[in-house]
This record gives sequence, C-alpha cells and structure tokens, in this order.
Amino acid sequence: MVDRLVNSEANARRIAMVESCFGSSGQPLAEQGRVLVGEGVLTKICRKKPKARQFFLFNDILVYGNIVINKKKYNKQHIIPLEEVKLESLKDEGQYRNGWLIRTASKSFAVYAATATEKEEWMAHIEKCIEDLLRKSGKQPPSEHAAVWVPDNEASICMHCKKTQFTVINRRHHCRKCGSVVCGPCSSKRYILRGQSDKPLRVCLQCYDELSRERVRPPNQQQTSANTTPVKTDTAGSGGDSSGDEDSDDDDINAEEKHDEPKFYGDSEKTEETNNHSSKEAAK
Repeated sequence: MVDRLVNSEANARRIAMVESCFGSSGQPLAEQGRVLVGEGVLTKICRKKPKARQFFLFNDILVYGNIVINKKKYNKQHIIPLEEVKLESLKDEGQYRNGWLIRTASKSFAVYAATATEKEEWMAHIEKCIEDLLRKSGKQPPSEHAAVWVPDNEASICMHCKKTQFTVINRRHHCRKCGSVVCGPCSSKRYILRGQSDKPLRVCLQCYDELSRERVRPPNQQQTSANTTPVKTDTAGSGGDSSGDEDSDDDDINAEEKHDEPKFYGDSEKTEETNNHSSKEAAK
C-alpha cells in the first residue's frame, strides 16, 4: 500500500500541509519515496504532566510537535527515525490507559491513545513501517534504548537516598541512565552515554558505580562499556542540569480541547482512485 502511494498527488499535498503547519520552525519533510501514513493526537507523558501532542507517522520517520492551533499550527518539531524505534505496550493502570512506550537510543517516552482501538491502529501501523524499513535496509533493530524518565509528580523524595525532600531549593534531577528522579548530591557525577549524547550527562551514583564497574571488566564480559565514558564529578551545586532542555516540549500554549480520531491513509486513496476511474469510464 505504501509503495503505491509514493508518487500520489494526495500524498504530496498532505506532506506539504504538514510542512506549512510547522512553518519556518520545522524542517522540510518532503523527500523522494516518503509517504505520510497517518496522523493524530496522542497524549505524551512529559516530565511535569501529560500533554497533547500532534503526531505524524511517515513510512521512515515519526514526527511530533506542540499544538498551537489544532490542525493549523504546530511548533517544537521532533523527528524520530523509525529504524531506531522499538515499541512496548503498557498495561492499563488507573487513569493511564491505552498506552505504549516509544523507545530509541537517545530518548524514550510513553504515549496514550484515546481508545484501545486507536492504540491498536497506531501500534500496528508503526510496527509495519519499522518492519518494512528494516527488511529493505537489512539492518538489525537497536539493542539499547534510553530510559523512560519518571515524571516529577511521582517522586516527592529522592529515589536514590530516600531521604531528600524536593522543594523549590532542592530541585529534582533525572538520571539519564535509569530515568530515576534524584537529588543534586545523588546525581553529582556524569558519564558519556554514547547513544544519547557526546557530552557528559547526569547520572545517579548507583548507575555511575555500575557503569564504572562495567568498564573495568574483561572485554569478553563487558556489555555497555563501549558506549559509556566516565567524566569528572560535579561539585555540590555546580554544573547545570540539562533537564530543562530534555523537557522543553512541556512549555506549550494550547488549551485543552477535543481532538478528532487519528487518520491513516491508504484505503481512502484506493477508493478515491476507483471512483475516479469509474467516473472516467462512465463519461466515455
């Protein structure tokens, strides 16, 4: 189905519309062979609270952004190559239902659909795109993925020392290796996690110790040392936390509103082409 839509005029119009909705703040999306498979709103679990995000599924990338004006304007565009993605279904728990994890080496997060049917559609279409990409490229799916961050409101005290109470002064930080919410002293060390960044990232003391032990193991017993490098320890209170950069997509301005069901393209174009062909035949 995707191959048939590559040169479709409708596909070109849709991609152009997505580009126009992001405006100058987004990257160009039109490329040879790229197809817009579907689009819709999903709830993304961000650091501070869940947020509605507009998602666009292409046959090779997943794009999402903040909703400024529904169906008209989006900003803070994020592009995720599907070859790097692994999906993991989440069990329904309390208010969080119909969710799954989107995992990559650099960033992992949870999203939730409005209904079980929408979740099934989203996951099936994404998995199909990933499967097709890996089959064509001959690549293997990634084996390592970034941790999913624990939301701020799920930790009132440090998850490492179990003592420090978070306040305006005692800020929350996230370990980039395990995703736990930790205090400053318990995340005073940094490590280069190659899959996430070439710069040193904040890690909790437990992960730092584990990574350090892994690094000195014999080569045949090492698992992650090739992708990690220790760096200097922060002194207390020094060194900025990049949590704000990771969570920059929390600062949107859209109001809560009802969103339409997601749209997945393919069958509708087949019907459109059939109708057009029938009309031409009838006109002869």
